[in-house]
Amino acid sequence: MASAPAPPPRRVVVCGGGVVGACTAYFLSTHPASPTVPTLIEKSSPACAASGKAGGFLALDWSDSTPALSALARASFGLHHRLAAALDGANAYGFRPVHTLSICLPSQPAEPLSPHPLLPSWVDPSASAAPPRQLGTPDTTAQVHPGLFTKAVLAASGAEVVIGEVERVVVGEGCVVGVAVKGRGVVDADAVVLALGPWSGRFEMVIEVFDVSGLKAHSIVLRPRNPDKITPHCLFLSYQPEPGAKMLDPEVYPRPTGEVYICGMSKDEDVPDDPAAIDGEPDSIAMLHKIAGRVSSQLKTEEGAEVVAEQACYLPCTNDGLPVIGEMPGVKGCYVATGHSCWGILNAPATGAALAELILDGQAKIVDLVPFSPARFLKKKSRRGV
Repeated sequence: MASAPAPPPRRVVVCGGGVVGACTAYFLSTHPASPTVPTLIEKSSPACAASGKAGGFLALDWSDSTPALSALARASFGLHHRLAAALDGANAYGFRPVHTLSICLPSQPAEPLSPHPLLPSWVDPSASAAPPRQLGTPDTTAQVHPGLFTKAVLAASGAEVVIGEVERVVVGEGCVVGVAVKGRGVVDADAVVLALGPWSGRFEMVIEVFDVSGLKAHSIVLRPRNPDKITPHCLFLSYQPEPGAKMLDPEVYPRPTGEVYICGMSKDEDVPDDPAAIDGEPDSIAMLHKIAGRVSSQLKTEEGAEVVAEQACYLPCTNDGLPVIGEMPGVKGCYVATGHSCWGILNAPATGAALAELILDGQAKIVDLVPFSPARFLKKKSRRGV
């Protein structure tokens, strides 16, 4: 006689208050058969790092060249629409479909041209050195305000949020029994989710299996002098600051709040201990202001644009470019979700939903997690003889 399936865990602890942790908490608490409200432990404050400083751009089909990522992105894009309907996303966190364009920004200020029909009216005609190309339509691209989205989903989960630093996962006889929190002792758990972005790589059990590094990304947020004139067009730019210089790929995302987010200066760098103590580098911030002014006179601070934020964050990256989602090898009940790079806001809902299914049902159904399993790195290490 087959043995009965193990009951779902009763005490789940999610480590990390970013978008992946928040979505995991939400889908655990709204699971149709075994709703489980978790405890979420965050060192600083929810959405304090990349989840609060990202662009919030969503794309249905931009990962289609990689089948595993395509399935994750398409499932997550659909979940974003469902979440927006359930949580009043348009008002709560700025969810809206957008037009998306590719624009080649000239290296030097150019003479004004006749505006191209695709070019939004708030973009200076001289900002496009060639006809713009359409990359996405309101059917295939959308946006959220990432910080507001993260906080709305976390609030809707009903999770108990504990501010504290998780020092290690406590394991007994190969199974998770809790997490040790600095100054608080051990918080008991039947299942633990490590969703701390690049800080997931600080745990010994993670280091033994795979590497997750940080890509430092800079951004600025501006409030143009006439916010009501800014239409929902997201811009992906190509820009060479001067002949022979490295090509840059800045991005411009207007938000329904009237603010405009600009990003695009990034580099590999060691992740600091404190997520709240990350500052942008002056040269990178200055370049983003220069690019903003080239795109639109509405975004020139000398012509009345207000600086809302100048900031940086760290995107979690893996060696093979795929996120890591699944149960850690050799530790029953310990799950990890990190390495989403620049697509964390897009792919967080499907990641959280799949993890909730894996934890509570024993198997993910919304998306196949095998390509994202941390166990894939064990196979690579064995082939290298490590």
